[in-house]
Amino acid sequence: MCTFIALLHSIVLTSERRVIMEDLRKLAEELGFRKPRTLVSTGNLVFEADEMRPHEVEEKLEEAFEEKFGKHVDIIVRSDCTWMALCSANPFKDGVGDQVIVRVNRLPIDPDKVEALKPLLAEGQRMKLVGCDLWIDFHGKPSQSKLLSALTTKRMGVGTLRNWNTVRGLFEMVL
Repeated sequence: MCTFIALLHSIVLTSERRVIMEDLRKLAEELGFRKPRTLVSTGNLVFEADEMRPHEVEEKLEEAFEEKFGKHVDIIVRSDCTWMALCSANPFKDGVGDQVIVRVNRLPIDPDKVEALKPLLAEGQRMKLVGCDLWIDFHGKPSQSKLLSALTTKRMGVGTLRNWNTVRGLFEMVL
């Protein structure tokens, strides 16, 4: 048995409807996943399953999500071990929890694409590629940074953003 963390890129189905976390937990149960639990209402799911590769879990979740909710959503899945490694790799642990963001990616980001983001960094901001994931200390509100709008799937590949507070919360859920 293995514990997995699934991160939905978006929970917005239409302008009037979002996925409710209870429905996400029910979907996980319908797929045979055990002990599904969510953190905040932004598409963070932790559950137990038989030994599978994270990519297989991603495919299973994405297919079932689209069938149930009528919309494709990218879902990034990590095992508990790789999530713990992601947490320990945070290069900006001295930053403020809601200002440090990690872009968790399905595949490695081309370092040239990260380099192309550097001109968007404002004073005090820091950025570092660690493995597949891009860590950013926004040194202020991320929503006020030009960098945030550049972190798109089209530019960076399939991935999703989580702040350090959420990353730590998910870490606590898998302990």
